[in-house]
Amino acid sequence: MDNVQLLISGLANGCVYGLIALGFVLIYKATEAVNFAQGDFMMLGAFVTIGLTNAEYMGLPFWMAVPISLGIMAGLGYLLDRLVIRRMFGESQTAVVILTIALGFVIRFVAGLIWGHEPQTLQNPLAGKELSFGGLVLGLEDVAVIIVTLALTGSLYLFFSRTKLGLAMQGASQNQLAAYYMGIPVKRVQGFIWALAGAVAAVAGILFAAKGSVDPSTGLLGIKAFAAAVIGGFGSLPGALAGGLIVGVIEPFASRYIAAGYSQIAPYALLVAVLVFRPHGLFSQVRVKKV
Repeated sequence: MDNVQLLISGLANGCVYGLIALGFVLIYKATEAVNFAQGDFMMLGAFVTIGLTNAEYMGLPFWMAVPISLGIMAGLGYLLDRLVIRRMFGESQTAVVILTIALGFVIRFVAGLIWGHEPQTLQNPLAGKELSFGGLVLGLEDVAVIIVTLALTGSLYLFFSRTKLGLAMQGASQNQLAAYYMGIPVKRVQGFIWALAGAVAAVAGILFAAKGSVDPSTGLLGIKAFAAAVIGGFGSLPGALAGGLIVGVIEPFASRYIAAGYSQIAPYALLVAVLVFRPHGLFSQVRVKKV
């Protein structure tokens, strides 16, 4: 029974990693850029929701604060693309990576300045509630994390594979000039995808804050989420979720059965193994660029 409890807890944590990894993959699929500030966007989304919901701040009802937070983070994602990323057009991918790493430092500094550096939790209607099945006790927060993550991943997968806008986004990532000549509004598409990634980061932040505490350093979870995206396959939305679940499940079992000095490196050891034996990831969608 203890192992089942560890599995459920790992799946819930893995879903958060998977959602952050989804943000990595969304931006990569549409722009072939890597946003290393995605974890910090998740942390900022959590703090924005805390600021709107918690009684010591604005005290808005939870179900009213959530869509406002999603809108704020989507707007920030769009503004980041509109005001910063587009000015990097023509620069190397390395320059974009360095820019997003620096942006992560700025976000952590601003979050600490506004909300402080003490851990905070999100006041929500599921807090403290549990489901019991025999000897198994599940927190409603964990159940909600798993359900929301599966639903969001499925919706995004269908969006990219079945809708004209989703296909246009993938076409723009393969060859922006060709997509432009085909009538695809490349800049608008990229702005939309950065906004979508911001909203997904907000969902991850809300779910994480609902089941645990948040402080500015929480944004560093983006490192584990990046590992999850690589493990699953960097161009695959289901792969991002699967990678997150794998990392999330490995962590509690490694902490339980491996010495403390070694358990923390288990996800990264798996990352190295995947890069050696399956460089494109476990669930990669290898495609040929069309020109």
